[in-house]
Amino acid sequence: MPGALDGIRVLDVGLLVQGPQAAALMSDMGADVIKIELPGVGDHARWIFLSETDPRSAYFHSCNRGKRSVTIDLRTPAGVEVFKQLAAQADVVISNFKHGTMDAWGVGFDDLSALNPGLIWAAGTAFGPLGPDASREGADLAGQAAGGLISTVGRDGSPPSPVGVTIADHIASQNLAAGVLAALVSRARTGKGQKVEVSLLGGQIWAQAAEYSHYFMTGEVPGRANNGHPLLRGLYGIFETADGWIGIIGVPPESRDTFFIAMEQPELSLDPRFQGLLASREDMQYLFATLTPVFKRKTTAEWCDTLREMGVRYAPVRDYAQAVEDPGIWDNGYLQRLEDEAGTEHRVVGSAIAMSGTPVKPAARAPDLGEHTNTVLAELGYSEERISQLRKEGAI
Repeated sequence: MPGALDGIRVLDVGLLVQGPQAAALMSDMGADVIKIELPGVGDHARWIFLSETDPRSAYFHSCNRGKRSVTIDLRTPAGVEVFKQLAAQADVVISNFKHGTMDAWGVGFDDLSALNPGLIWAAGTAFGPLGPDASREGADLAGQAAGGLISTVGRDGSPPSPVGVTIADHIASQNLAAGVLAALVSRARTGKGQKVEVSLLGGQIWAQAAEYSHYFMTGEVPGRANNGHPLLRGLYGIFETADGWIGIIGVPPESRDTFFIAMEQPELSLDPRFQGLLASREDMQYLFATLTPVFKRKTTAEWCDTLREMGVRYAPVRDYAQAVEDPGIWDNGYLQRLEDEAGTEHRVVGSAIAMSGTPVKPAARAPDLGEHTNTVLAELGYSEERISQLRKEGAI
C-alpha cells in the first residue's frame, strides 16, 4: 500500500536532529527523501560515534533511515546549480542551518520559489527568524535553557538539569513536519508553495503552553517538578518502591477510598483536604510524605498488580532496557524489527503514528555518505562524464 506522501519529493539539507527527523517522518510516510550532504564530511550526526571503537551513529541512523544520500557542496557554483535542478522538481526543501545561511548560498526561499512556485521551503533555527538572536547559532540545549524547560526539572534546592534527551530538537522537528504537511494541503488548494519556519525556542514555548498561560494569568512561575507537576495538585507524581519507582497518574474519585485503604491509610479517605482537585501545595506535600514510606514496602511489579485491580492509572518508571521488554511497545510498532536489503535484521524506533489506509513504514537503515549521488543525478539527466567532472571539481 502506498504511503500518504507517495509521490512527494523532499530535499533534506538538514544537520543532526531538527531538520533530519522531520524529513525522516515524511520518509516513513512514503515521501522520496533525498539527503543532501557535504562531500567527504556529511551530516555532522555521522560523527557522533557510539564509542572510540564503534563508528556507527545512533543519531544519524535514527534521523535518516530510508533516505537517499547525495553529496553536493552548496558553497560552490556548480553545486548550487545541481541543487537548483533538484529543487525545480522537488516538493519540499528542509534545512536547519543558522538563519540566512541558505540565502547566502543562493538557495533561499526567494531563489528557489522563482524556479518552482509550488515549492515548500521549510527551515528550523535555534531562536527564530526574527529578533535580536535570529542570527545566533544554537542546539538542543539552547532551546531547553532559553525556553524555560530546564527551570522545571528536578526538585527545589537541586541544581538545574536539562532533560536527558534532545527534546527541544524533537519537538521542533515535529512542528516542522506539521508545518510542511499543512503547507502541502494549502498548495493542493492554491497551487502555491510557501515558507515554513520553526525554532528550538518556539517549540519549547509551545510545549509549555499551559505553564506559560498559568504565569500570564497569575504572575506566578510554576516552579520545579518535585516528583510530579507544579500545577497538578492531585495524586500525580512518582514514588519510590522497594526496587524502583512508580508513577501515579491521578486517582479518580470512585477509586479514592479503595486506594487509600490499599495504602493502609483509610483515614485519608475521610480527610476533607483530599476530596477534590484543589488541595493546597502544602496539603499535597503532606500527602506525598505520608504515602512515600508505604510505597517502599512493595516492589514496583507488586504495586502495578495492585493498582491495575483498583483501576488507578499508573506506570512503572523504566529505563530503555526495561521498556523494550514491554510487548505492547512492539505490538503497536513503536519499536520494530526490520530487515535491510542484505537481509540483516535491525531493531529500530518505529513510528508513533498509525494510519489505516496509508501505513507509515520506517526503513531498516540510513544511507552511506553519497550512496545515491550517481543514481539521483542520472535521474536528472546528467551523463557519467558530467558526474565525473563534477566530482573532480569538488561540487559533489
